[in-house]
Parts: sequence; structure tokens; C-alpha cells
Amino acid sequence: MYAEVRAHGDPAAGHRWWVQGRERLLRDHPASPVPASARSSYPGGRYGPYDPRLRFRAGIDTDVAPCRLEIATGTDGVVPFDRIGTLRLPIGDLDVWWLGSYGGGVFVPIKDASAGRATYGGGRYLLDTVKGADLGGDPSTGLVVDLNFAYNPSCAYDPAWACPLAPPGNTVGAAIDVGELAVPGDVHV
Repeated sequence: MYAEVRAHGDPAAGHRWWVQGRERLLRDHPASPVPASARSSYPGGRYGPYDPRLRFRAGIDTDVAPCRLEIATGTDGVVPFDRIGTLRLPIGDLDVWWLGSYGGGVFVPIKDASAGRATYGGGRYLLDTVKGADLGGDPSTGLVVDLNFAYNPSCAYDPAWACPLAPPGNTVGAAIDVGELAVPGDVHV
């Protein structure tokens, strides 16, 4: 899905396509985090309007102290993440993590000031390259970081999922009311 978004010349048009694709996945995909019993009544997600001021190309500052997170999950055991740097964005700094298991990849979660109100309380994901959820760039030359594409982790839809949530270095004081917002209603039925 992200490859097609990257192919759009207009980020706002790519965002519209992404919203439609995400909704199809949540409703119809066999591995959707929306419980099967709730999919037929799932009302669809809520998304903030596209804001071009929240799209950045950012280099990774690698002059950071080493840090390791080990996240226990229900299906994959303990999943290790190593901090490889920090993105310095106008909205605040975000740690960049390397997933040290199955496939490896860059992982950047975010928790903003609207968490628990307009956005999922545990935070959302911006980049997860092992799953192809990225808008381009390279860790060595700079990444495209578009907050309009922030999306809820699977555990936002069903507590049976165990998700890595945003640690303190991925928390910003700004409200980021774009991207996928809080899950509507109670889809955990």
C-alpha cells in the first residue's frame, strides 16, 4: 500500500488513497485487528485532514546514547528494539528504533498531546519499515516523516494484540490531530 502512496506525485492525493486502503484492510483483511465479530458493524475510522506543514524530510541524528527496549508480545515473544538515533522535527524529537528480530527495520512510534482524547492513548506508528509502512528515504540520508500518515497499532482495536507503544523518547508535547485518530466507538465487541 505504501509503495502506491510513494508513487503519487501529490502527498495529499496519496493520503486520500492511504485512508481508503487502510479502511479496506481494517474491514476486509483476514488479519485485520478489528475483531471478526465487529467487522460488519465497524463504522470506519476517523482521520484528520491532510496538513502539508506536517510532512518533513529529516536526517537521523546518530549521536545518541545506546538504548535497548525489549517488548513482550503475545505472539512473537520478546521483541528487541535498539535506538539508532533521533529525528529532530519542528514538533519535537522522536527516537528512531531498529527492530532486532524477524526481518529488522526502522520503527518510529509517536505519542502526542492529544493521546487519550483525539488519538489512541498508547500512541501511534509513523514508520515501520519491516511492514513496508514508510514513505521513502533512507536512514543514512534522511527519511520522509509525514505525520498525516500516523496510524493506530493493532492493540487500539483489540486488546488481544500486544503492541510496542511509544516510549518517553517518542512523546511530544504538541497535539498532532492528523492521521488516523482514536478508534471510533467500541470495536472490541
